[in-house]
Amino acid sequence: MMAASGNNPGPAPAYRVGDERLVKVTDSAAQKVASLLAKQGRPGGVLRIAVIGGGCSGLQYKMDLQDGPANHDILVESNGVKVVVDPKSALYVTGSELDYIDALQGGGFKVKNPNAATTCSCGESFSA
Repeated sequence: MMAASGNNPGPAPAYRVGDERLVKVTDSAAQKVASLLAKQGRPGGVLRIAVIGGGCSGLQYKMDLQDGPANHDILVESNGVKVVVDPKSALYVTGSELDYIDALQGGGFKVKNPNAATTCSCGESFSA
């Protein structure tokens, strides 16, 4: 009988594949995400978009670069970039577009979300 080796990563995460109806990435956002992933040495990585409580309007976006999707995620490939969203956040971001604005003031990643009932002036949080 052989002992189990300690370097077995286990089963691959179970995730679903979605399409751009969930989230769409603009050209400028795709270039920025690809550049950030390359800098981190994760050329095959993903951008996670999550919606969490907080911000001046009650909900805010959280973005993070990761190696790949986790269990129950929805994976969308848009403009050559892989984006993952957890099912709860998907309820809030469906139909959104992720853009990147290269500016000293007011620049960075911006989410254009048709589900947001109100947004704050800083554009970082919303209510649904």
